[in-house]
Amino acid sequence: MAFYRRVGSVPPKRHTQHRRPDGGLYAEELMGEEGFSSDSALLYHRGIPSALVDARPWELPDQTLTPNAPLVPRHIKLHDLFPGEEHEGTDPVTGRRLVLGNADVRISYAVSSLTSPYYRNATGDECVFVERGAATVETVFGALQVGRGDYVVIPRATTHRWVPTGDEPLRTYAIEATSHIAPPKRYLSRYGQFLEHAPYCERDLRAPSEPLLAEGTDVEVYVKHRGPGGLAGTVHVVPEHPFDVVGWDGCLYPYAFDVADFEPITGRVHQPPPVHQVFEGTNFVICNFVPRKVDYHPLAVPVPYYHSNVDSDEVMFYVDGDYEARRGSGIGRGSVSLHPGGHSHGPQPGAVERSLGAEAFDELAVMVDTFRPLDLGEAGTAGDDGRYAWSWSGRGPSAGG
Repeated sequence: MAFYRRVGSVPPKRHTQHRRPDGGLYAEELMGEEGFSSDSALLYHRGIPSALVDARPWELPDQTLTPNAPLVPRHIKLHDLFPGEEHEGTDPVTGRRLVLGNADVRISYAVSSLTSPYYRNATGDECVFVERGAATVETVFGALQVGRGDYVVIPRATTHRWVPTGDEPLRTYAIEATSHIAPPKRYLSRYGQFLEHAPYCERDLRAPSEPLLAEGTDVEVYVKHRGPGGLAGTVHVVPEHPFDVVGWDGCLYPYAFDVADFEPITGRVHQPPPVHQVFEGTNFVICNFVPRKVDYHPLAVPVPYYHSNVDSDEVMFYVDGDYEARRGSGIGRGSVSLHPGGHSHGPQPGAVERSLGAEAFDELAVMVDTFRPLDLGEAGTAGDDGRYAWSWSGRGPSAGG
């Protein structure tokens, strides 16, 4: 982030004494990126943020990745991963099932109704999209109320937990980076302000507005971190509740953004995917396709042209509406399509003709483009329909061809 905020009680001058009502000192913690040379926040704790009383290994959910071989486009049905009432025994953190991943980003899905453990991702930022349901995201910076259509961006090493609320199961699509996640640089001035051509701005971002203080002793915090050969997990037991911050200020904090506040950029002819971009990380971008008016040239073709992702894999999560280019392929709400680099893709047969004359599309999708190949997680393999690759020809091993 690059937008200064101040919440709760902080002293007039940084790195100076900040005293409790009883005269004792609060503990000042600097949480910063890139070795003290990028965005940071100063947090003032009642206790000592480094204190531990115990630690033990945490066995992470299955992180196994297998190559997309043979190289084919795939259709993964996320809603089939949590059938019936299975969500009643899961939470939004430990219940995540890995769909796709590489060394830069991991994409997981969860359907849950339980409160997650206190959790800290020490490998990178997280961007979690709420497909359905609602939750309170409690963090060391304060709380966020989030619901259907919200992106929740949580900086690396932020202690937090998810508390599902309401009657509907919480469906979350988690994009976990090994880097930071931020608005695209081309949307920002050199000082970090959103520019006039950006499809959203500071007013659209929701951040914690007051401290969240809690009491407790010997509290468990689940930490995902780097380990030998990949990811590892540890449970830290801290002597006092981690939500003990009386105030903070700076430019690094969690925030939420409602996809309904994204203002689509349209034109006389079909616009390329970068106009739909919402966030970026190292070696990947996040885009969203929202309900919008479409191309208004008299001879326009509103659906995408066939295209080859020579530098990237494309992952599309179909959230809502009617995605015109994929009609007839079996893709619907809760589907994920993977179009790998090296394979041309585009509209299904008949989609171009059906789209002619359309004035608007009612669709909502979240896209992740990666600049290194994606492998299949256990959920990607389990949810693969096995037929999508042949949907353009109507022939193939699963079609009897």
